[in-house]
Amino acid sequence: MVAKPIEEVRGEDLIAAPKPFSVGASLVAPKVEGRPILSVALEPRADGPRWEIDFGDGEKRLADPATGQLLPPLGAADASRELMARYTGTAQVAGVKRIDADSPPLELRRAMNGWVVRMTDNTHFYIDGGSGDIIARRTAWWRIYDFMWGLHIMDLQGREDTHNPWVVSFGALSLGMVLLALVLLPLTIRRKNGKNGNGRNGNGKSSAPAK
Repeated sequence: MVAKPIEEVRGEDLIAAPKPFSVGASLVAPKVEGRPILSVALEPRADGPRWEIDFGDGEKRLADPATGQLLPPLGAADASRELMARYTGTAQVAGVKRIDADSPPLELRRAMNGWVVRMTDNTHFYIDGGSGDIIARRTAWWRIYDFMWGLHIMDLQGREDTHNPWVVSFGALSLGMVLLALVLLPLTIRRKNGKNGNGRNGNGKSSAPAK
């Protein structure tokens, strides 16, 4: 698992950093009266800068900085466009599929309403449907590493529980075997030495005392 750079496994080189952008002379604050807000930030998107609003109930939305109006959630074409605006690889989009927060894929590891963009090299990119953020990237190598990690912690269902009954049981069994070996090894050595020193030399013959 150290043969391939972890940055390539994670696909860190497949998404470019956001480019600097310019804005007009005036910005209109997002119109979100009556809803609690955790944060508001002006972020670059494929169609230009957008307000990214993090609401107190966990929802994220985009708003037009020119009008302050909330924008509708992203569609499949929007998600693909957001990805390709920052994608640096050579693969093409093979398909876009809706992701529901109630049944997220195992490889995503989180609840999210949005889209998964599948590339022709079998890399998956997860796009938040409200904010357009690229939440996760999953390469083919990542899936191999993830499977091996699941085997390592003996949790192929969720691949996160490092204290599941299988790990605890095998750990306790291994500890018991080590303790048993520590008890039996000195007894074995003492018994062997006792047989070798019972009036016989290394050739199995009795040794007479020196006169």
